[in-house]
Amino acid sequence: MSKFTDYNFNGRKALVRVDFNVPLNDKFEITDDTRMRAAVPTIKKILKDGGAVILMSHLGRPKDGPTDKYSLRHLVYHLISLLGGTTVKFAEDCVGPIAEKAAADLQMGEVLLLENLRFHKAEEKGDASFAEELSKLGNVYVNDAFGTAHRAHASTAVIAQFFAPANRMFGLLMDAEVSSAQKVLNNAERPFTAILGGAKVSDKILIIETLMDRANNIIIGGGMAYTFLKAQGKEIGSSLCENDRLELANELVAKAKEKGVNLVLPVDSVAADKFAADANTQVVSNDNIPAGWMGLDIGPKSIVLFGEVIGNSKTILWNGPMGVFEMLPFQGGTKGVAEAIVAATANGAFSLVGGGDSVAAVNQFGIADKVSYVSTGGGALLEFFEGKELPGIAAI
Repeated sequence: MSKFTDYNFNGRKALVRVDFNVPLNDKFEITDDTRMRAAVPTIKKILKDGGAVILMSHLGRPKDGPTDKYSLRHLVYHLISLLGGTTVKFAEDCVGPIAEKAAADLQMGEVLLLENLRFHKAEEKGDASFAEELSKLGNVYVNDAFGTAHRAHASTAVIAQFFAPANRMFGLLMDAEVSSAQKVLNNAERPFTAILGGAKVSDKILIIETLMDRANNIIIGGGMAYTFLKAQGKEIGSSLCENDRLELANELVAKAKEKGVNLVLPVDSVAADKFAADANTQVVSNDNIPAGWMGLDIGPKSIVLFGEVIGNSKTILWNGPMGVFEMLPFQGGTKGVAEAIVAATANGAFSLVGGGDSVAAVNQFGIADKVSYVSTGGGALLEFFEGKELPGIAAI
């Protein structure tokens, strides 16, 4: 593979796999353009060199071929504004005569956005002939879609083989994602603290087990904490719990002890009498949450406890919120942890935030620029930390 920063794109048509899978509202307006903005430096470098850019992406999960709801044409005007008025053309298909003509007619300094790759079932099947058709549109392949690096799809893993090693590479975003993740996983400065939240232990088993061999501290928050608490015989009221994972939770606690890892659970909760923003709330000890009440956020003592551990850390990985932060009464825990990470980062720690909900939280609290790195790849980052080989990375 070539190094993107050293490559001269002058006169080249770069076929760039981006992750423009952005959320749209019912008027087809983009509600969060983080992933699009993340790809801009890669696109601009190619144009500045005197090259042309052909962008391919998926959007959503279209089931039955082309659907207007999932058309990438909804992104064109916003892309033009992000690129400062650069000419952006749109092809109503990503392969076949329409795409081939649009790519052939593309001038240097211009951008072409292809229609949604997933309008063809061959994309998700990792079909080689579909990948080869795509490959004919450009003469350099750049994978800048970390968010889909864990999928063995035609445009992310199969297409690379149709380009000589010198003409295939990671873009700036992919490069930054991979080096940040590797820094945390393989070269973490100690103490290394992982903060894991979210609803289910079952979603995070593999990452907890991988981190047992690497982290000094593992902080558990969010809904999954209550499975650990119930496993220890505590009354959790009607809090979220995976009753079929109680034994596993105790095994993980025992494993952490055996390996000398400090596994930190919340000691109190903000409990509610229903799952709603207008619920009655009270702060309760996690030893005994009253019947009929559910923990929807970590409490003030837990925020202090977690904050002390985070404050003494040199490397921090954060994946998953501490509570139902989308509702104002239950965002204190996630915000408190975010603020502790910001303070630790200011003191020289390296902090990596990843996973859709954590990223949404740092954006909501306006602190994305105050942590070391915010990952665009939720599932991909998780699988990376689970120790799996990511097809999109392996292919390059």
